Amino acid sequence: MLQLQGPHMLRMLEKSLRKSLPESLKVYGTVFHMNQGNPFRLKALVDRWPDFNTVVVRPQEQEMTDDLDHYTNSYQIYSKDPKNCQDFLGSPEVINWKQHLQIQSCQSRLNEVIENIVAVKLGKVKQTQCILYMMFKTAKELVPSTLDATKSPPTDGSQGSLNEEMFKLASLDVAHAALVNTFWHFGGNERSLRFVKRCIQTFPTFCALGPDGTPVSWALMDQTGELRMGGTVPEYRGHGLIHHIICAQIQALEKLGFPMYAHVAKDNLTMQRQNLKIRSVPMPCEWNQWRCVPL
Repeated sequence: MLQLQGPHMLRMLEKSLRKSLPESLKVYGTVFHMNQGNPFRLKALVDRWPDFNTVVVRPQEQEMTDDLDHYTNSYQIYSKDPKNCQDFLGSPEVINWKQHLQIQSCQSRLNEVIENIVAVKLGKVKQTQCILYMMFKTAKELVPSTLDATKSPPTDGSQGSLNEEMFKLASLDVAHAALVNTFWHFGGNERSLRFVKRCIQTFPTFCALGPDGTPVSWALMDQTGELRMGGTVPEYRGHGLIHHIICAQIQALEKLGFPMYAHVAKDNLTMQRQNLKIRSVPMPCEWNQWRCVPL
């Protein structure tokens, strides 16, 4: 096991991961932001270097003080040979299997390996699979092979201009974290609230303020560069607000040169249609999360 040190090695890793997109997307997006200042203070571990087989990105040990906090105890994994990475992933120096944790990857083939390790460690694991989307310009730049050459680029899905008399585009404040946390599918608890606060404090955020000056629709991003936690309060749904928020988010992040992607639940047809409107491209691989709990 080797921890990659210094900007030169991390840039080499980013360049190498780019060749394995879209399966390496979760790790690629995370390493991209590590190379932009590493605001979440993450570290990258490989089984060997430079000809690595498996890479794991995770927090520093001093960040992982709460054994029950799977939002912080989060690992992003990519392997060139998923069937032969069990020894590396099973090492306690790589993953602390004694904690409640989550693993994210765009490689469904890791499921057997993760289930085997959890069984050996006498734990429980739950896998969640979602549709993985990449924003059109990001896909065109990074994985043009995923675009359908027989079709013209998606339209912008315009829903008219935002009603500026009623709504105002703005950024979220950390004081708004509780509202975001309430409507986040994966949130709703004190540990998720800490994570939401950290994302708001660290990365660009976008929202629409309602007539009373409080957010009624919003979108964030996390430490992996994924566009996440989008939501609208129930009484303002149907106004197309999330469309305007996400379009503003994409325009701003494109100017920063960020790779952009997102996931949507397989039964969330509304957001699947929304992703088509905002020029998103469905990837041939899936977004995967494994929640692991020791017994």
